[in-house]
Amino acid sequence: MNKRLLQQQKAAIIGKAAALNAAAEAAGRDLTAEEAVQYEAYMAEARGYDARIQRAEELAAADVNVGVDVPDSARMSVTENIEQDPRRGFASAGEYFKAVRGAAEAASTGRAVDKRLLIGAAAPGIYNNEGSGADGGFAIPPQFSTDIWRLSLGDGSLIPMTSNTEVSGNSMVFPKDETTPWGGAGVQAYWKGEAGAGAASKMNLGTDMLRLKELMVLVPVTNELMEDAPALGSYLSPLASDHIQWKANEAILFGLGGGMPAGCLNSNSLVVVAKETGQGASTILQPNISKMRSRLKTGELRNAIWIGNPDILPALEGLTVGQLPIFLPPGTGIREGGYDGMLNGRPLILSEHAAAFSSQSDLSLISLTGYRTITKAGGIETATSMHLYFDANATAFRFIFRMDGQPIMQAPITPPTGKSTNTRSYFVTLGAR
Repeated sequence: MNKRLLQQQKAAIIGKAAALNAAAEAAGRDLTAEEAVQYEAYMAEARGYDARIQRAEELAAADVNVGVDVPDSARMSVTENIEQDPRRGFASAGEYFKAVRGAAEAASTGRAVDKRLLIGAAAPGIYNNEGSGADGGFAIPPQFSTDIWRLSLGDGSLIPMTSNTEVSGNSMVFPKDETTPWGGAGVQAYWKGEAGAGAASKMNLGTDMLRLKELMVLVPVTNELMEDAPALGSYLSPLASDHIQWKANEAILFGLGGGMPAGCLNSNSLVVVAKETGQGASTILQPNISKMRSRLKTGELRNAIWIGNPDILPALEGLTVGQLPIFLPPGTGIREGGYDGMLNGRPLILSEHAAAFSSQSDLSLISLTGYRTITKAGGIETATSMHLYFDANATAFRFIFRMDGQPIMQAPITPPTGKSTNTRSYFVTLGAR
């Protein structure tokens, strides 16, 4: 009989004995004569399984190859499990960086290159390049690349707020429909009279193509710094992720298109709320805030955030509607979640990305569900070369992040005729004062 089944049966019998004893203990008494006989019978039966379990183990060991037909052509192979390890056998990024430095000195010291660096290395080509271990470059283990990618998508990143799609290729085409339920184009709904024929309409679809753009971080690290291997891992990963996050956020907001994403605050769909009549420089008035909120696409307020230059803060703190403050600093708002406060019911992010105080876009209200991004599946591509800065006694670490993005709508939304003359958008910004 199977060893596992025998062990389960033994455990069930011991459980019965334990239940008998527990009942007596709960009543504050010893086992009765009848219960004692039953208890001993259970335990004797359980002990009888020991020999059966031992025999099952012996038979399993003796018959391990019984019934296995091994053909004469069969061959046994051994693979290095370290190839499946996303860390390639390195305990930390610092340990990996130290191994790279050792490899750079191998030619002069006569020491062997750490074999873990050669996992996945390509054969040398006709020229030296960073991507080949044999030519002096090594791919950074996937786990450390993933760690950097997670940091880049952490607090402060705008990418998770966008309508993001990971792609395995270099581009993606998206269908688009910018018609409205009240407009005269595209799919329409009509009231149908009794026995009347239904009015037909058709979709008015276009397409948008996004093609991945490259964002590169090239970090030369002196070999002296690499001596401090544990500290280097904690230094380099946040450094690379901060550069990537900053540039990606800047492109989402103010990108010029072409070789980078097209920013939402540079787009044709942006709504600019003009200053109030007679409004002075370096001021923000309560009507500015109310008008900006009214120009946001209906239904998007729950997804919207404010992004403002830190210099606007003194101008916000005195604003009220009646006796109620418009701006609530951290600690006084409801569920700020790491934001810099709540403005008119939505989170405020004070950011150096925002334009200078009194310039257009020093304060913006945006819903990034109206901004589409694509990112390369797998996150950040990483590699290192010890030849690029050889004369400077430094090693170069390269991080490439590929993304593209643009607003989903190419123009503001016009409300139904006679309802309002104000257009609305996912992206609203305050004009210059």
